[in-house]
Amino acid sequence: MPGRRRPTRRIQVGKVAIGGGAPISVQSMTNTDTRDVTATVAQIRRLAAAGCEIVRLAVPDQEAALALAKIKAQVEIPLIADIHFDYRLALAALEAGVDGLRLNPGNIGGPERVKAVVKEAAARRVPIRIGVNAGSLEKEALAAHGGVTAEAMVASALKHIRLLEDLDFREIKVSLKASEVPLMLAAYRLMAEKVDYPLHLGVTEAGRGLEGAVKSAVGIGILLAEGIGDTIRVSLTGDPVQEVIAGFAILRALGLRQHGIELISCPTCGRCQLDLDAVAARVQEELRGIKQPLKVAVMGCAVNGPGEARQADVGIAGGPGFGLLFRHGRPVRKVKEEDLARALVDEVKRLAAERREEG
Repeated sequence: MPGRRRPTRRIQVGKVAIGGGAPISVQSMTNTDTRDVTATVAQIRRLAAAGCEIVRLAVPDQEAALALAKIKAQVEIPLIADIHFDYRLALAALEAGVDGLRLNPGNIGGPERVKAVVKEAAARRVPIRIGVNAGSLEKEALAAHGGVTAEAMVASALKHIRLLEDLDFREIKVSLKASEVPLMLAAYRLMAEKVDYPLHLGVTEAGRGLEGAVKSAVGIGILLAEGIGDTIRVSLTGDPVQEVIAGFAILRALGLRQHGIELISCPTCGRCQLDLDAVAARVQEELRGIKQPLKVAVMGCAVNGPGEARQADVGIAGGPGFGLLFRHGRPVRKVKEEDLARALVDEVKRLAAERREEG
């Protein structure tokens, strides 16, 4: 079981609470051109349908900043504007009604410009994430700490935190991302000893597909198991919906959130007498949109199959040419092999509907 969560302040990003014991939230970031309102709204809606709770958008110029208001009007999920170099983009994003800012106070033009952004954010009660990346540390941090180290990353973050605190602003969350898992772990552990602000976890530039998901799961999962972390983003190349799926999978595996379908399926062996991978793939895809937390088992032989299927909310245990459909540990009926996937999907959907009606 994960260790006791590190106590942190609580901040509010739109309707989502972060820190202070709130559930660990799952974030993602659009990879559409923010200036393309139609495409961006469509992607945000897909992310929300997958369970994403906060979405970040790149704001490279004023045209993108102006698009934020149009996007905000068409979605319900909280939006965070990702700002670099130009403080006027942060002010425009705040005017557009974003729920949060991600910025580096050291690269938006000096103390007076930081003050202008912080004053506006405070007036609107909009939090700011100080985002430190190993790949873009300031020269002075690198020189003082002998290169890209956890100490350099934390020093950079603390410097930026002090800029905001000096302006009496404490609606802050912090990230210290690196593409190397050991460095990322060391930086977050050190930061957790120094501040009580909520921490946004992630392995930056993790890669694509399975390798990127594994890398993220190791880094994020270790910290969560130690009680460190308040919100997460799995950074994967490609469709950002996969980031959301991976994020909830990490939380489910640690018993920290129960969201959607947890699919249990055996790795198959010489005893398996049906095309288990095809059945499991179809079941997983057809149940992707269900948000009720349900455990679904797809098992392929008589050794562990019946026992595992009985422990799931709904499950099948396959045999030669047929299988048994279980619900809450009790056999429902015998099903032909070619009908197993359909029977399992239908039974899960019935149970999900019952759970929705119950509340």
